[in-house]
Amino acid sequence: MTAHRGDSPSEWIFRLAPDPAAPAAPSPASSAQGIAEATARLGPAPVAWGVTVGHELADAITREVPELGGTPASFETLRMGTEAATLHTLLLLIDPDPAAEPRIPEESLLGDREFARRRLGLDKVLRGIRVAQGVLARALMAACQELAAPAEQVREFRRVVDLLFAFMDAFSSRMTAEYSAEHDRWLTSGAAAREETVRAVLDGQPLREEAASELLAYRLEGRHLAVVAWCESPTADTTGDLQRAAGELLRLRGCAATLVVPVGRTTVWAWGDVHAAPSDRTTSDHATSDRTGSGLTASGRTSSGRTSSDRTSGTFPYADGVRFAFGAVRTGVAGFRRSHEDAQHVVRVMELNPLGTAPAVDHAEVELAALLSADLPSLRRFVHDELGALAADTRQADQLRQTLRLYLRNERGLTATAQRLHVARNTVTYRVKRAQELLGHDVTGRLPEVMAALEATRTLGPAVLLTPPPSPGPVRSAG
Repeated sequence: MTAHRGDSPSEWIFRLAPDPAAPAAPSPASSAQGIAEATARLGPAPVAWGVTVGHELADAITREVPELGGTPASFETLRMGTEAATLHTLLLLIDPDPAAEPRIPEESLLGDREFARRRLGLDKVLRGIRVAQGVLARALMAACQELAAPAEQVREFRRVVDLLFAFMDAFSSRMTAEYSAEHDRWLTSGAAAREETVRAVLDGQPLREEAASELLAYRLEGRHLAVVAWCESPTADTTGDLQRAAGELLRLRGCAATLVVPVGRTTVWAWGDVHAAPSDRTTSDHATSDRTGSGLTASGRTSSGRTSSDRTSGTFPYADGVRFAFGAVRTGVAGFRRSHEDAQHVVRVMELNPLGTAPAVDHAEVELAALLSADLPSLRRFVHDELGALAADTRQADQLRQTLRLYLRNERGLTATAQRLHVARNTVTYRVKRAQELLGHDVTGRLPEVMAALEATRTLGPAVLLTPPPSPGPVRSAG
């Protein structure tokens, strides 16, 4: 039944809108069809309010139960569910049929299934639901107090409380049943046995290598190239798309055999068995870096995101929003584990600087930055101390850092640096002089430290830069 403003028992819902003084509402996480249906019944402003509150619910849950939304991809899956639940609650409030059954949105169940596959405890899922209920209740009560007529507020408060408790009770029951069913399906599947074996290898547990290889249908004694693939904008078929893309990209890199293990809906761990000689197929052989800028590229991708075919002879099998972090090629069971650890370090770097890194990045490209950023607060202080005002998060400072870094890497060769930057020698001379002035100390005595700080800013970008521009760092001597 379609509700209209005149016959809706909660007419104030149609006047909901995001706070104009607040930051812009996030893009919807729900499907286009779901948003369109909600907009047709509620109007664009209440839907924007619901999207904003859904984001607040996901934030609150992540603060209370970090495991449910600890990565950008898992947070988006969580937000998809909280947003769908919020919009559905608004639709229930305008429904003139008080006996309408509180249906559970399918997009909320997708996240629940992922929690089961990620082996998160049901107690954490139910705690997240309770947190969401409290935040949504407060938001609805505040809106009702502001928008409903004074004579109607008591009735509307009671209606919101009754409906919300009924909906969340049904929601908890359905989520529990869905979690248990998915958990049982997962435990009895071959995928669960493979994941348990992979985790045992990664944890360094004792195992029979031959038996593990047979179960995985993958040679653990081989030479391994690990990749972690994840999707920043999850959809219904995210897992299948990620598995296909990870396997195909490993084959494009010369891997004759692959092992692909989904970890929830939004992440895949994969390994390829690299049979070619090290001089023919290494991670760095396939990685290119935009050395003249802060954007990193890999696998033939340019820093602008376009695909080149000089190395892979074709387009890449992944869509926008899908990202790949590659480890180094390593040998044996220990290499299986270490290449995956390498890839996880690359994931951390990519998440620290999502706009400054390409969709696919190799460990060789960010190894130093990964090591330096293990203690991010200390790295920020180090960058500030070494670069001084040159650590400002501005376009001009970035240009100067870029020039100084290439100048030092080219053993202070003006001509070589000018050629790489496609500028005149005099331009390089001016930029280097200006960069030295902003440093606040002579680079000669601390060349390794300055180079490390420049590499950190190139790879990590705003995560280690300073806004507003910094005050001068400590005085450095040339000795």
